[in-house]
Amino acid sequence: MARPPRPSGNLPAEASSFIGRRRELAEIRTRLTEARLVSLVGPGGVGKTRLAIRAATHLARGFPGGAWLVELAEVKDPSRVGDIALAALDLRDQAAAEPLPHLLSHLRDKRLLLVVDNCEHLLEAAARLVTEVMRAAPGVRVVATSREPLSAPGEHVVPVPSLRLPPAHADASLAQVRQAEAVMLFAERAAAGSGAFELTAANQAAVADLCRRLDGLPLAIELAAVRTRVLTAEQILDRLADRFGLLTGGGHAALPRHQTLRTTIDWSHDLLTAGERTLLRRLSVFAGRFTLDDVEAVCTSGRAPRTHALDLLASLVDKSLVLKQDAGHLACYRLHETMREYAGLKLREAGEGEALERRCAEYYITRCRRSAAEARYRLAEWLDWMEVEIDNVRSVLRRCLEHEDVPRGTVLACSIGWFWMTRATGEGVRWLDELLAIAGGDARTRAQACFLRGFLAVLQSDPEAARPALEHAVTAARRAGPAGLLSQSLALASMAANMAGDRTAARRLADEADLVATGLDDLPATLMSLQARALNGLSDGDLDAVARAASQGVRLSREAGDLYSLDMMLLNLGSAMLIAGDLGASEPLFAEALGIARRIDDRVAQYCLLDTLACQAAGSGRLRLAARLLGAAQTVRTGAGARILPFLARLVARAEESAAAGLGASAFRQEFEAGRRLSRGDAIALALGEPADEAAARADVGAAPLGKREAEVARLVAEGLSNRQIGARLFISEHTVDSHVRNILNKLGFNSRAQIAAWTASPDQ
Repeated sequence: MARPPRPSGNLPAEASSFIGRRRELAEIRTRLTEARLVSLVGPGGVGKTRLAIRAATHLARGFPGGAWLVELAEVKDPSRVGDIALAALDLRDQAAAEPLPHLLSHLRDKRLLLVVDNCEHLLEAAARLVTEVMRAAPGVRVVATSREPLSAPGEHVVPVPSLRLPPAHADASLAQVRQAEAVMLFAERAAAGSGAFELTAANQAAVADLCRRLDGLPLAIELAAVRTRVLTAEQILDRLADRFGLLTGGGHAALPRHQTLRTTIDWSHDLLTAGERTLLRRLSVFAGRFTLDDVEAVCTSGRAPRTHALDLLASLVDKSLVLKQDAGHLACYRLHETMREYAGLKLREAGEGEALERRCAEYYITRCRRSAAEARYRLAEWLDWMEVEIDNVRSVLRRCLEHEDVPRGTVLACSIGWFWMTRATGEGVRWLDELLAIAGGDARTRAQACFLRGFLAVLQSDPEAARPALEHAVTAARRAGPAGLLSQSLALASMAANMAGDRTAARRLADEADLVATGLDDLPATLMSLQARALNGLSDGDLDAVARAASQGVRLSREAGDLYSLDMMLLNLGSAMLIAGDLGASEPLFAEALGIARRIDDRVAQYCLLDTLACQAAGSGRLRLAARLLGAAQTVRTGAGARILPFLARLVARAEESAAAGLGASAFRQEFEAGRRLSRGDAIALALGEPADEAAARADVGAAPLGKREAEVARLVAEGLSNRQIGARLFISEHTVDSHVRNILNKLGFNSRAQIAAWTASPDQ
């Protein structure tokens, strides 16, 4: 029998500089047994985020659905909180109309831990989200971090203090000083920064006093510790002591914690060169992550010249003022939220704010517009880039709306249409609706926006919204052009009419689209017409028409490197062959398409292809595989907020009937549920015949996670305790312990305590 799969989640690796906090961790654990919402409250720089992540990492094993982090620090618009929560849970609004209902539907039967981080600037929106989640999903527990309580129903507040300080008396021993959390953090960060720092009897007094001066604030301590590369602890203390004295008249007790942090950042800032100070304040213009290319384009001039951007940025990273992250093969950077606030204040003081925001907006509008035409032909790489930049693009879109800069906002929203199509369809709808509601912009730009709005509505299976948007697109394109946009709008309108059941209009619009596209030498228009022909053929049962259109579409999109179109055309062609009973010919087409859908992470295509491969497996007698793929497809479809396509629904119903009849109702349900529990990656690997993760590949119905008490017993078994010792530790009888051990062995499929110990120690657990 299989071992339990590792809980899912998106928690980052725990920060190496997390120190102590045993009391707070214990209180969070206790509070979560009493309440469903625990808010960690404290000033900036006190370490709330790290504490929440550490707690969630420790508690995740008790939640079958894992622990998930929703980061709100870089979100400025309260209306986007639902979108961020969806993305954090690896869900897509690719076909769902609204994020919150989709999120609640997903969470309704889940047992998981949600960490909602940095809520202070979005208190009302965060509280509303958490309240709705707890009302709809009784198995969800929430840990929130904020500078003040959310004031949500059932909230338990846990104040987060500074790190514990060393004893104040002068004769404290080195061992006593070393045990203080604040000193531990300083020593660890200093050693990491300088490579040679060591806490000794000679410097312990200076380090202890420094930590006290910094009020035990983790961020302040880290900023000071990094200076041990060039200063001793005594020198750092001398320089900070003078600064604190000026602020408080020598009375340290009167120093508020936020002033302590501001003073420490001021000190670090004043030690920077003029170029470093200039670049640091300008980096606050970025709403999220940024790359060196972005910095060179937006933030360089004067004292921060373009030729020095790399050296200046590297120096700020070395000083812990800028955080470096990697996104695949691309190095990117971000500011800690407290540092962004500070740098933004410095930017306004320098009088550069408005000019830099205009420069940032122009940069992203220009860059996205230039990349739009070729994005479809290098889609995977373009989407990777957009994943890094999307928060900055959103910030520019919001600025355009606030300034009613409709022309540029519309150009930007349309330029990243492939992101909306594959990653955030519902969000794209909301941006376009806001922009189209404001008068302005030329006819051609509005035609493009209406076309994209209709495209997104078709992806959402919403013909009521698609048809009027596409009628506007057709009217505007007839008047202002270009002809390729007119042809695409007509073809897409044909698909919307088909979706609405208006077959006559669908055929008429498809014919006109073909007529307009004739002689244009416009590949997107040709491919859109072929897609309309293929979908109309599937609805009408005209398999010859589907095969003709899809075969040509496969050839053209493959030659051009258009992965999105190739994916769809392979699905169309394979579906025609599947319906015609040519199972052998359909399977390689579906497999190639699924590989593409995985590469560009198109969840709607993934669920369709899992379903079609399930139908192929059922038709060829591989009934267990069919049942698992059907279950996996349902999970992926739900995660994308999608409804099953009508032609596919008929095929899936027949596959389910066939598999259930061949396996028996009970066995079919077991395999189906096992498929539902597979991760998307493992489901795709299963469909393609690739090796999957061991835990997922063995995801039997009986592989339920250990219960809370069983998990405790397993950990104590791993420590080498006997049943009697475990009973004494947990205040239960030896007989009860023996019963738990037998249950653990049965659940995990083991026959020895040594195997339990090895499993507990496995990094997968």
